[in-house]
Amino acid sequence: MILVNTAEVPGYRVSESLGLVRGSSIRSKHLGKDIVALLRTIVGGEIKEYTEMLEEARQEALQRMAEEARSLGADAVVNIRFATANVMSTAAEILVYGTAVRLE
Repeated sequence: MILVNTAEVPGYRVSESLGLVRGSSIRSKHLGKDIVALLRTIVGGEIKEYTEMLEEARQEALQRMAEEARSLGADAVVNIRFATANVMSTAAEILVYGTAVRLE
């Protein structure tokens, strides 16, 4: 499955658009990691616990979107975009979406 954030895939021609596909993941760290993250905000710097959490959520959301595209018979997903939202103070949603297409 080819995944790109552009409207075209170099070397291919889009022969058919199959529609919007999406994937999402809502993640939260456990209380222990939230406490460590809170302490990091006091001294500053990267909050690695949340960086890891969001990377895991992005990968899971991408995988879910690709699975939906495969179920439509797509070769690729173009125009991929990400969106994020706080679901609770300790949980975040990652949404990824794009257009499933067949290529020639």
